Amino acid sequence: MSYNTIEVQPLTSCIGAEIAGVDLSRELTDEQFGEVKDALVHNHVIFFRDQEVTPERQLTFAKRFGTPEVHPIVEGSNAHPELIEVLKPAGEGASFGTGWHTDNTFFEKPTLYTMLYGIDIPPVGGDTLWADMAAAYDALSDKMKELLDGLVAVHSASIAYDPRTTREKYEGKHSLKYKYSDVVETEVEHPLIRTHDISGRKCIYVNPMFTLRIKGMTKEESAPLLKFLYEFSTKPEFVCRFRWQPKSVAMWDNSCTQHYAMNDYVQYRRFMRRVTIGGDTRPV
Repeated sequence: MSYNTIEVQPLTSCIGAEIAGVDLSRELTDEQFGEVKDALVHNHVIFFRDQEVTPERQLTFAKRFGTPEVHPIVEGSNAHPELIEVLKPAGEGASFGTGWHTDNTFFEKPTLYTMLYGIDIPPVGGDTLWADMAAAYDALSDKMKELLDGLVAVHSASIAYDPRTTREKYEGKHSLKYKYSDVVETEVEHPLIRTHDISGRKCIYVNPMFTLRIKGMTKEESAPLLKFLYEFSTKPEFVCRFRWQPKSVAMWDNSCTQHYAMNDYVQYRRFMRRVTIGGDTRPV
């Protein structure tokens, strides 16, 4: 693709690109914003370096993509409930996003985009990986695609947030603050293979953090197929890895990606600021 107002440097052949020529501290023109959104749709996750982004500017930029969400379980900042301040103090292990997942697939209308801003970054460690679920689907055999077509997956927050198994989150033992919500026990159904709203590409849409089972099967019956999809879709050829620096921004499309936050910097402090943008419709 060609662009008039931004520079796009792909990180891999299928996912991830660094964007230059953009100042997120200012309002983007309609043309430039359109090109940034096109780059996001095409590359699935985009990165910006050396950006001065206040909480207010982060919310303003996010609102151009849709409606920022207030997370029902993880508490946001006092001034801006839509913004989650992801703090990991030195000496404490990371506890947020440390496993392959797609954000909030336990919502009936799942999160569409996520924007993460790096403020305090460890000198080493703390990278984030993203996997291209559209490229992974394309690489499946025709017979496997035929098998998966029409299957429905059941999603829930209970794996990550059930107080019976994650009690420490609600006891104030982490820097993030959690509050119990009935959404923890709610189960929602989404197609196992979804179609991207803009590109029209088919994408694998399951993840080990929030997917419980395949509808019509028990957990035991579902497990082998889900395990295959989890492992296949996160193979290195479908993955990009981002080395954070202070004032870096990552923005990704949850319709067609999973991501994984590395937990390899226990001796260092890390502070990020996150906002998610809600989807308007249920996946199809």
